Amino acid sequence: MNIEGNIIKMKTELKDVVHYWLPFNNELIFMNDLIGKKLTLSFDGLINDIHDGSVIKKSYGQGFSYKNFIKLAQCDTCILKPELCHYHKGTCREPKWGEEHCMIDHYIYLANTSGVKIGITRHTQVPYRWIDQGARYALPILKVPTRRISGLIEVEVAKEFNDKTNWRSMLKGEIDEQVDLHLVKEQIFDSLDYLLDDFEAEEVEEDILEINYPLEVSPPKLTSLSFDKKPKIEGTLLGIKGQYLVFDTGVLNIRKHNGYYIKLEA
Repeated sequence: MNIEGNIIKMKTELKDVVHYWLPFNNELIFMNDLIGKKLTLSFDGLINDIHDGSVIKKSYGQGFSYKNFIKLAQCDTCILKPELCHYHKGTCREPKWGEEHCMIDHYIYLANTSGVKIGITRHTQVPYRWIDQGARYALPILKVPTRRISGLIEVEVAKEFNDKTNWRSMLKGEIDEQVDLHLVKEQIFDSLDYLLDDFEAEEVEEDILEINYPLEVSPPKLTSLSFDKKPKIEGTLLGIKGQYLVFDTGVLNIRKHNGYYIKLEA
């Protein structure tokens, strides 16, 4: 198989084992079928802005030109730090985009990735956000009406609970299978019960979601591969987890290379 085009992050579907498709422009390649095969991915230096398609020399914010990075609402600081959302001040870069993406229901959730972490996501991104993070288990615990509120709550909870994922431990599968996310939820509510009243938060009562990935072996090498350092990446695809392709030669973060023009040979 030979295909080429601009790639963006893999599309996913929650099944017994997560299904992954890698977009090449308008064509989707089902990556699960390529596990166990030797692949060659080549990059000749062409990068296109994922917003307007313009040719760029360097990618900012995972796929944007510098001009769009400083202009678009989806690239603003408040995307990474939602507690800094300033829509209510009337200073959003793109008010319409803010209404559609930030002024909607968000979930605060617990996930077991490289350990238990707290996170937030738009209601439209469940369960895709958890899959992208490589979560083994996930549990939504609160629902709030805006992104800013979810960020304010995350900041408070993160004072006592981790809000980061260690990608190396995640890929190795180093998690404590005995952790009960319902119990962690109770601990959060016991110590931070004021959150429900102060932040218009609604408790969510759902079962823990278990997510299985097409990665059956711990990768022998956790070397981070990048087209910026190595324009040709070769190796046998051992599996996929999060947005990582795991090869016997290292691991490739697909999302980091949004907009890169890649040639794939299998």
